[in-house]
Amino acid sequence: MTDDRQEATSDRAFTVLRYPDFRWFWIAEFISVLGTRIQAVAIIWQVYRLTESPLQLGLLGLFRFLPLLLFGIMGGVIADGRDRRRTLLITQVVLLLTSCALAAMTISGGISLPAIYAITFVSAAVGAVAQPTRQALIPSLVPRAALANAMTMNIFAFNVANVTGPAAGGLLIAAAGVSAAYMVDVVSFFAVIAAVLVIRPSATQVPMRLSGIAAAVEGFRFLRGSPVLLGVMSVDFVATFFGASTVLMPVFAEDILGEGAGATGLLLAAPAAGAVAGSLVMGLVRSPDRPGRGILVSVLAYGACITAFGLSTSLPMAMLFLAGSGAADAVSMALRHTVRNLMTPDALRGRIAAAHSTFAMGGPQLGEVEAGAVAALAGVRASIGAGGVLTILATLFIARRFPAIGRARIGDAVPPDDPTAPRGSGVSPADRLEPVPGD
Repeated sequence: MTDDRQEATSDRAFTVLRYPDFRWFWIAEFISVLGTRIQAVAIIWQVYRLTESPLQLGLLGLFRFLPLLLFGIMGGVIADGRDRRRTLLITQVVLLLTSCALAAMTISGGISLPAIYAITFVSAAVGAVAQPTRQALIPSLVPRAALANAMTMNIFAFNVANVTGPAAGGLLIAAAGVSAAYMVDVVSFFAVIAAVLVIRPSATQVPMRLSGIAAAVEGFRFLRGSPVLLGVMSVDFVATFFGASTVLMPVFAEDILGEGAGATGLLLAAPAAGAVAGSLVMGLVRSPDRPGRGILVSVLAYGACITAFGLSTSLPMAMLFLAGSGAADAVSMALRHTVRNLMTPDALRGRIAAAHSTFAMGGPQLGEVEAGAVAALAGVRASIGAGGVLTILATLFIARRFPAIGRARIGDAVPPDDPTAPRGSGVSPADRLEPVPGD
């Protein structure tokens, strides 16, 4: 009898929830991301209250990025070389403990800026392993024909949590204090722990041929040989680096709009509200045959919305443009994840996911440092507006530098077993996301 994971699925993304393992994992991920977003608001608000410094807020990004730089690729090696289910379980337990530490120190009154930075660093280091493991695990929960739908639904849940999390976090802090927000995050980790104990991924994880540094080099070699993947990740990095403005939301809310914690939560939630709309659209339509073009157009729209947000003079106007940026980012994100998963062999999923996370998460973390520094020197409006303009210019440059992005189309076949197989080695052009000759 054929496993139902091998069956084809509908073009509608929501049908992927008929696979029980993915459904439970998807629900748990939503709850966990919701708690994480509530915690993020609490950390930003607490640092701002302790320092009232945009630069100190920006340094949060540095302490989130350094672990990615130091441990990101090796996190991918761990995701490919170890049992992914067990690895994810261990990382979630450690992250739960870091959230407990934040809650305990806040309740006891012993919280300090160095402590927040230290816990942020440790959490990001553990996340450098958890993130590629999580992404590499998803393809084993659904058939390949349903993978694009699974990615779309995963992003949809992520974006819904991004809407409700910051808004709930701002309201919770205003009503019950920062410690209550940390406690909610602690509880949210039990959802993923329970789901990981329940799910039974299909046996698709391919043993690594190499280990350690050699395994990391193998991942870099594969990435270097794929101009589409490298170009798409570059676009993601520059957009999130120049467009980063999350850490400036408390400053924008108070100094520009004259509002408080509630408005900060709404500003943080607005991009995710737009992202939900963008994800819904992606869930109801077929994935485009030329996803690279969609990525480029959506990132250009994202940069335009960030520029307009920096010029906003009222809360509704700011939320409108932030929602637009979120919608554009959701479309780009869905297409990026689909491209990456369809053209990456299972044996390399963890390492390529880690490289993608380094680009996707390193961009905003470094961008927060840049945004905080520019805001301290030239003001919040200048920091955000200039970031949007630079996003547009950098995207146009990368589109010219990597023309294969715009010419690429999706193939349906499974990637080759040999992840380093060169072109012309017998691998069918349909096995990869290939540039269209002469287009």
